[in-house]
Amino acid sequence: MAHAKKFSQIPMSKCMRDLCKEEDYTFLNSLEKPDESPEESTCVESECQEKQEERIRRQQEREQLDREKQREIEEQQKEKDKQWKSHVAELAVQRKAIRAKLDRLREFRDFQKKVVLQDLGLDPGSANESVKHLLMRL
Repeated sequence: MAHAKKFSQIPMSKCMRDLCKEEDYTFLNSLEKPDESPEESTCVESECQEKQEERIRRQQEREQLDREKQREIEEQQKEKDKQWKSHVAELAVQRKAIRAKLDRLREFRDFQKKVVLQDLGLDPGSANESVKHLLMRL
């Protein structure tokens, strides 16, 4: 089996190496048995063909599983995107509500300042430290 040593230096996948070994053994066996009848050679060929069909079937099953996994991953990604978009929309609504509340608080603060200044009889435009201090305490 000098060819095995020679071919072992060639880099290839394990699956491909197994496939090559099967073909090599089939070929070498057919060379060693020249006295085979045509029926035996067709039997060997049919076995090889069956093995090839089995490999093709397994490969198609793997490809089908890979497609299904890929589809599931895509569906999960779409679901995550949908959840993220709804979360962002919810945050935007919350942000608007907080800004509206802030605006109402500022309006109330201005109104409160105006009332205090009127009660004290001061000019609304004056910046008195005691008024600021009083509003801070409120």
